[in-house]
Amino acid sequence: MQSDPKKLIEKNRNLTHSELMKVISHVQREQGEWILHSLMVEGCDVPFKFKRKGNYQSLKGARVNMTYYSDQETVGGMNFEIMKVVRIKRG
Repeated sequence: MQSDPKKLIEKNRNLTHSELMKVISHVQREQGEWILHSLMVEGCDVPFKFKRKGNYQSLKGARVNMTYYSDQETVGGMNFEIMKVVRIKRG
C-alpha cells in the first residue's frame, strides 16, 4: 500500500513534502544490514538521508517527490543539519 504524503503530514506537522526536486548527487553505502542513501538536490545545501534494505537505481538527474523532516547529525564533534526522508518517489 502506498503512503499518502497528505496523511503523513496530518499526523506529524514537522514533516515537509516537496515535489519534483532535481537530484544532483546520489550516494549509496553499506551501514550494517542497511544501505544508507544520501541525496543532494538542486537549490539546497543540506543532504537528504534515508536507509533502505537494498540498493536503488541511481537517482542522479531524476526528479523526486519527498516527504522529510529536519534533523541534526554529529560528525567529529560538530553538528550538521540534515533532512531525514520518510517517503521518496520518482516524480
